[in-house]
Amino acid sequence: MKHLAYIAFGSNIGDRKAYILSSMDKMRERGMEFLKISTMYETEPYGVTDQPKFMNCVATVRTELSPITLMETLLEVEKSLGRVREKKWGPRVVDLDIVFYDHKIVSFANLIIPHSDMQNRTFVLEPLYEIDPHYVHPMLHRTVAELLNDLKEAASN
Repeated sequence: MKHLAYIAFGSNIGDRKAYILSSMDKMRERGMEFLKISTMYETEPYGVTDQPKFMNCVATVRTELSPITLMETLLEVEKSLGRVREKKWGPRVVDLDIVFYDHKIVSFANLIIPHSDMQNRTFVLEPLYEIDPHYVHPMLHRTVAELLNDLKEAASN
């Protein structure tokens, strides 16, 4: 059975764009079909701010992988490109996160979908808005467009 997953990509070490494109190639090699890919955005770091700027984008992919297997595959892709997890929110060659998976709510000790903090991250919402502004968050019951507008309004206050 085919599933639709929304994947967020980030990189802030080395040739950021090349790392993101390489991760997409490796995902294709593992059977994922890319349906839409947003523009790449240069963004300020989130959480830990004393590090280089990020390149971010979001893509929709069609996959036969279950949520857990998809997460394991994305971690394998990160590792194959040299990702080393030293510090939470620290610099990384590539970061791959599952934002949405079909319209499912998934909760395991090591995997939560929808991504638990995506509604607070402009660097996820802006590229997501570009490719699917009308997608409805299955827990918050708000569209991506509404979530982005909420975040922008909160930032301006």
